[in-house]
Amino acid sequence: MLTNLYVKGRCAIESFLKDQRGVTAIEYAIIGVAISAIVLVVFNGDNGLKSALQGAVGTITENIENAGS
Repeated sequence: MLTNLYVKGRCAIESFLKDQRGVTAIEYAIIGVAISAIVLVVFNGDNGLKSALQGAVGTITENIENAGS
């Protein structure tokens, strides 16, 4: 009986030590923060994607307006 309790106790301790769910959650959080930082840098810069898209849409709008004239 004592051996059985010992084995069950050791199995519980080993499974607790092998549990990596917390580490995985932290890794995903770090990846999420990195992706957010990259998105902010790409869209907020003066020469970033935001200004390039605004320029492209402005050019398209002008070309469409000029085509109707």
